[in-house]
Amino acid sequence: MAGAEIPETIVLESVPEFSDDVDVLVIGCGIAGGSAAVEAAAAGAKVLVLERAAAAGGTTCMAGGHFYLGGGTAVQQATGHDDSPEEMEKYLTAVSREPEPEKIHAYCVDSVEHFNWLEALGFSFERSFYPEKAVIQPQTQGLMFTGNEKVWPFKDIATPAPRGHKVPVPGDTGGASMVVDLLVKRLAELGAELRYETGARQLVVDDTGRVVGASWRRPGAEGVIRARSVVIAAGGFVMNEQMVAEHVPHVAEKPFTLGSTYDDGLGIRLGASVGAALKHMDQAFVTAPIYPPSILLTGIVVNKNGDRFVAEDSYHSRTSGFVMDQPDSAAYLIVDEAHMQRPEVPLIKLIDGWETVAEMESDLGIPEGRLQKTLADYNANAANGEDPDFHKAAEFLAPQDHGPWGAFDLSLGKAMYSCFTIGGMATSLDAEVLADDGSPIPGLYAAGACAANLAQDGKGYASGTQLGEGSYFGRRAGRHAASRAEVVTEG
Repeated sequence: MAGAEIPETIVLESVPEFSDDVDVLVIGCGIAGGSAAVEAAAAGAKVLVLERAAAAGGTTCMAGGHFYLGGGTAVQQATGHDDSPEEMEKYLTAVSREPEPEKIHAYCVDSVEHFNWLEALGFSFERSFYPEKAVIQPQTQGLMFTGNEKVWPFKDIATPAPRGHKVPVPGDTGGASMVVDLLVKRLAELGAELRYETGARQLVVDDTGRVVGASWRRPGAEGVIRARSVVIAAGGFVMNEQMVAEHVPHVAEKPFTLGSTYDDGLGIRLGASVGAALKHMDQAFVTAPIYPPSILLTGIVVNKNGDRFVAEDSYHSRTSGFVMDQPDSAAYLIVDEAHMQRPEVPLIKLIDGWETVAEMESDLGIPEGRLQKTLADYNANAANGEDPDFHKAAEFLAPQDHGPWGAFDLSLGKAMYSCFTIGGMATSLDAEVLADDGSPIPGLYAAGACAANLAQDGKGYASGTQLGEGSYFGRRAGRHAASRAEVVTEG
């Protein structure tokens, strides 16, 4: 099922027999699918989960373990950080490309409850705060800033608060697998069935257009499942070269992809087979972090014309997203000797050092005088603690006037960028998949990376958004799917 082709649907009347008859069928067992299955089973539904891999987790198990949560969680309270659903809602609305107010409001209002639900699975976020500017906490600190909350203009729109809640696993990858393991354990306790190495192939529809099941295949066997509701939680499409080239061509070749083998867009294509509307398919999270160390953020980021174009203290994917918009997606980080350190994760390379800005400007191919003026203007303002052009935070303002000067290459193809896709199926508040006219497709739900929810724009993304909203809207999908299954059964 690779490539960009849309699977054909199966007409219900053509199915001679079903291998299974369930209330809720969940396709995929990452954070979204696992959460959907747990909630559906907890609501009393008969649940079957299909997972193509030999183990649960998918791309979730590659994540560091941030959940974007706020509104006054126990960790925020314990570490002295005031937050409210209203301020969280203002922030998420401001960073969204096309805000969906109903979804954002629900996510923020329910955030504390969702935090409590996650901990009730059997773990606790550490009641501690990591104050530094970093991509992820180095140990098990439970909270840090993981977005653009303190970055202009958002810091003037909503009161900044840290909302990146990390599971208590040290390191930057694999932390979320702990939560998936707990979901799988809970599924077993609830009596839900989880089948590994079994992939969904096509959706089954009745004569009214309602989705009523799916075909499946595993080595040496295949069949068709009858279901009152189907939840697709099968990941994004970053590993599908055709879909990436079609929808996000700027990341088609050069960045390193962040995904599992099964992020091949099949879930999205299954939805499209029954008329699902697709949203934000041209958006991707792209990043090559320039920090830590945070002292590098006192420097300036310029394009090939020598112009600044972003506040350097932005969240790393926001900076990277703006780099993608520059001519030839080329940019340089300029730092003087007094503030020069090598990145702790060397995804960007130091090009060279120069005794004068004029020499650096010439060697980088920047028009004569442009970088010199940009740096002189920045230095004059920074000396006064000001940044009238991009309003960088005072803690990252420092004149870069102690030569020699070094330049790091942030250009696409030179820096080591990584990416994942953001677009997916349009969904309702309760994760019902929507058609082009905005009406729900009966019997079909979607959550996680194959659905378009809060993570709409790479420049507005915050670490923890996908795990946070994937689990939250997965839960909503599971509850609603279970309730609709009851209605269908009674009908």
